Amino acid sequence: MSELRLSGLRVVHNEAARLEDALRSLAFCDEIVVVCDRCTDGTADIARRFTPHVIEGAWELEGPRRMTGINACTGDWILELDGDERVTPEMQAEIKHRLPTAPHGYFLVPIYNYVGRRHVKYGWAGSFGTTAAKKLFYKGCKVWGPQRVHPQVTLKGTESRLESGLLHFVDDDINDMIDRLKRYTDAAAADLRGTPLPPFRTTVRKSMTRFYKSYVARQGWREGRMGVLLAVMAALFPLLAHIKAEVEPK
Repeated sequence: MSELRLSGLRVVHNEAARLEDALRSLAFCDEIVVVCDRCTDGTADIARRFTPHVIEGAWELEGPRRMTGINACTGDWILELDGDERVTPEMQAEIKHRLPTAPHGYFLVPIYNYVGRRHVKYGWAGSFGTTAAKKLFYKGCKVWGPQRVHPQVTLKGTESRLESGLLHFVDDDINDMIDRLKRYTDAAAADLRGTPLPPFRTTVRKSMTRFYKSYVARQGWREGRMGVLLAVMAALFPLLAHIKAEVEPK
């Protein structure tokens, strides 16, 4: 990495079953930092086999949890990944080639999403999935907001884009996808409680728009029945979060 240093950051919760493989894919980084949020399955012990920079704690909000990891990194650039994401050899080579001359800012990284063994290329939309994200950035150029799920992100500097991307094993199967929808809408509802909710008809329109975006604009129809399922999940996300916040006040 020449004179520049690259930090590889993992923010994880109970990822013992796949953390070793995840950390091996960061071996090209100058340092690895792992944030273990309420881990009870040996995740932290596995992380310590790869790095001394392991932070254990319990965070209610996703944004502060991620900022804890970012602030602990000492590299000039940070590659921020979740436990279910893997760096490909092509992505490693491109990062090594481009960082020495990259302007301060961030890279948009392509994401190849898998449900089980199936690469699902089309249909990711809304808060339920994406095909590119700002995963690689110069330290100080990315700040997470305080929300529980999919926090707002503040970015500064020049935007660049990698040609190669990372593998994202987003769901093990359809049941796992449904469980993820439950977790995400629980967290989104918690963010909504205590704030003025939009009119329900507005949320319904938003839900319908997300279905269209997933199935038509993002070409989910090309995935067959899986595309229909992704569109339904994207549509249900704002609808369920609104209803949970309204009828299950806590």
